Amino acid sequence: MTWNPEQYHRFRAARSAPAQDLQALIPARDYRSVVDLGCGTGEQARQLAGRFPAAQVLGLDSSAEMLAQATEKQAAPNLRFEGGDIAGLTGEYDLIYANASLQWLPDHPALLARLWARLRPGGMLAVQVPANHDHPSHRLLTETAQDFAAELGGFTRFGTAHGASPVLTPAAYAELLDGLGAQDVTALSKVYPVVLPGAAGLVEWTRGTALVPYLSRLSAEDGERFLAAYLERLRAAFPGERVYYAFTRVLFVAGRPTD
Repeated sequence: MTWNPEQYHRFRAARSAPAQDLQALIPARDYRSVVDLGCGTGEQARQLAGRFPAAQVLGLDSSAEMLAQATEKQAAPNLRFEGGDIAGLTGEYDLIYANASLQWLPDHPALLARLWARLRPGGMLAVQVPANHDHPSHRLLTETAQDFAAELGGFTRFGTAHGASPVLTPAAYAELLDGLGAQDVTALSKVYPVVLPGAAGLVEWTRGTALVPYLSRLSAEDGERFLAAYLERLRAAFPGERVYYAFTRVLFVAGRPTD
C-alpha cells in the first residue's frame, strides 16, 4: 500500500487523541527496549523515547513514505526507525506499543499470542485499534469495491461480509490476554467524535486510512471513478452538510508476569 503522510495528518488532532489516552494507560516502569509497531511518521515513537530516556526505542513501519518523514524528524538519541512488518516481528521487548496498526492484520487471537511471545517478563503490551468497521462509511466502501471487482482483482479489505473486521471487543481482548497469563489488564472502548463537512468530509477522512488499500490498487483514472461512486453512496446516506462521526476505538494494556 502507498501511504500519504500529508493526507493522514489532515486530521492530526482527532487521530492523536486516542494515542494520548493509550500512552496514559502505560505504567511508569524501567523499560529498556521499546517497539512502536506501525509507527507511521514517528510522533508516538518520539514521545515514547522522551518519556523513557533509558530505553532504546524502535519505530517499525512497512511504509517507505511514512518512514521517510519519521527519519527526517528524528531527534532523540535513543530512537531509531526501521522498515518491517508487524507479523514478522523479531527480538524481545519490555514494551510493545501498537497505535492504530493491528487492525490491518488478520486473526487477532493468533497475532496477540505472537506478540506476547516477544514480550519480556515484566513487560507491557499496549494497543489501540479503530472499531468502526460496521459504520456506513466502511459498509459503503465495501459495496463500492464490489462494483469495481474487475479493477481491484476481487479485493475487498474485509472480504465480502460487511463488518468482517479482525478487531474484537474489549471483553474478547481481555479474555484472550487472561488466557496468555496476563496481569493488570485494562480493556475499554471509547468514542472520539469527529465533525465532518458532509459526505465529502467522510471521503477526506477515509482517504487517509480505509481508502488507501483500494486506491493503491487502482489507476489514477479508475481511482477517480471509485471515489465518485463512493461519494455518491455516502451522499445518499448522509445528505446533510454536517456529519457527526462517532469514531470508536478499543484500547487495552496488559502486563506479563515476572515469573
